[in-house]
Amino acid sequence: MTLNLAVLLEESAKAHADKPALLLGEHRMAYAELRGAAKKFAGALEALGVEPGEKVAMMVPNVPQFAVAYYGILNRGAVVVPLNVLLKEDEIAYHLEDSDARALVVWEGFLEEAHKGFEKAAGCRELIVVEAPGGNGARDGMRGFAALLSEHPPEYELYQPMPDDTAVILYTSGTTGRPKGAELTHFNLFYNASYSADRLMDVTEDDVVIGALPLFHVFGQTCVMNTMLYKGGTIALIPRFEPDAALKTIQDARVTIFMGVPTMYQYLMRHPELESFDTSSLRLGISGGSAMPVEVLRAFEEKFGVTILEGYGLSETSPVASFNRSAEVRKAGSIGLPIWGTEVRVVDGNDREVPRGERGELVIRGHNVMKGYYKRPEATAEAMRNGWFHTGDVATQDEDGFLYIVDRVKDMILRGGYNIYPREVEEVLYQHPAVAECAVIGVPHEELGEEVRAVVALKPGESATEEEIISFVKDRVAAYKYPRSVVFMDELPKTATGKILKRELVPNREETKA
Repeated sequence: MTLNLAVLLEESAKAHADKPALLLGEHRMAYAELRGAAKKFAGALEALGVEPGEKVAMMVPNVPQFAVAYYGILNRGAVVVPLNVLLKEDEIAYHLEDSDARALVVWEGFLEEAHKGFEKAAGCRELIVVEAPGGNGARDGMRGFAALLSEHPPEYELYQPMPDDTAVILYTSGTTGRPKGAELTHFNLFYNASYSADRLMDVTEDDVVIGALPLFHVFGQTCVMNTMLYKGGTIALIPRFEPDAALKTIQDARVTIFMGVPTMYQYLMRHPELESFDTSSLRLGISGGSAMPVEVLRAFEEKFGVTILEGYGLSETSPVASFNRSAEVRKAGSIGLPIWGTEVRVVDGNDREVPRGERGELVIRGHNVMKGYYKRPEATAEAMRNGWFHTGDVATQDEDGFLYIVDRVKDMILRGGYNIYPREVEEVLYQHPAVAECAVIGVPHEELGEEVRAVVALKPGESATEEEIISFVKDRVAAYKYPRSVVFMDELPKTATGKILKRELVPNREETKA
């Protein structure tokens, strides 16, 4: 049996040829046009000497050409290596060399850094430039994306890989050591997208999803792009998330499903002119990427009149591993139940399962788990102990099987022998009426090892002092948990997907003694 992830576009293009697959402002790309463009790019890759199984990297934002290149690479039988568009020269070179990329497809707006990284990367021989409106296009020695498409017909025989062949290599964020490439198979990704569409989100061909999550990230790639194109729905793209652009897109495209990380939901709620936008088309919110504070979930649902379903996943799990399936059976604050065919356990430091309700590390096995880390047998063996993928997340599981993420193992604060999980304190901080966003971190302390610090951004027009914040939390948690210091920022640093970057908030031990 063979399986190519790109078959999801093949089938939808047959059933919905003239239906819009992608929207970007006034631009509309129908399913047949998307399929044809992907076929053209597959032919171009073959002409350039890219063989099945070779790697093609992409540095492209949320524009239609992302999908064209992605499915074109898959049509050729090559492996897609999506790169974060914020990477700099040396980081780009590292990813290209580590993945053994044969070619790099780059949006013209990122060409300056990408070209320098490309020049440093041994073995990457083709630089393909996706022309930006008003740009200069490809330079000498480069290939123009549009020109390549114009040289090839809109038909190409879909390559037939085995289901367990690698389709995509997704690089982890590299919170410990250098980024590692998670190898996801055609079956991993096809099953995760089809199951999410059919059984978790109840997506139909009439749905319009907002494409605000970066498509280079697994959440946007599987849950937005692959899921919607599998069902024949429409994706309203936003190249870069901004609350104003998102609300305008929801209104103009009559978006029915909003998918985002918790900070995106918070930005929409805080928009000063929210009431001037028509968001009545929304029927569902999907949240993932990080834990959504219960206070934020309830406030958004009340303001927008929609249900938010929270799920959980990682790059290494394609990504969906658990999900709250419906408003009737969900539990607010939980990440839901394991999806069909996926097993989970909560284990101690010796990989022994802990009793229900107790904290431990969440481990997963099933059809969604990656093949391994590319060229990293030792890292793969460490993460996949005894056949279970170790997530690095601290979790609990209740008597009904619902899972709750407590925190990242690496984010736990050890204060004077006490374990403190930042998310528990952050949930309390979000109850404060002036707090817009927050992060709780550990800072070095000579006697206690670590001390608790809150980093807070206040809502526009609101005020609060350090003493007020500390007192608010102190009244609501055990004495060893409340923050002893508060740092105020206008906005907390975030990744391209909207996750708060705690590592940028934690001072070096040489810098601070709390």
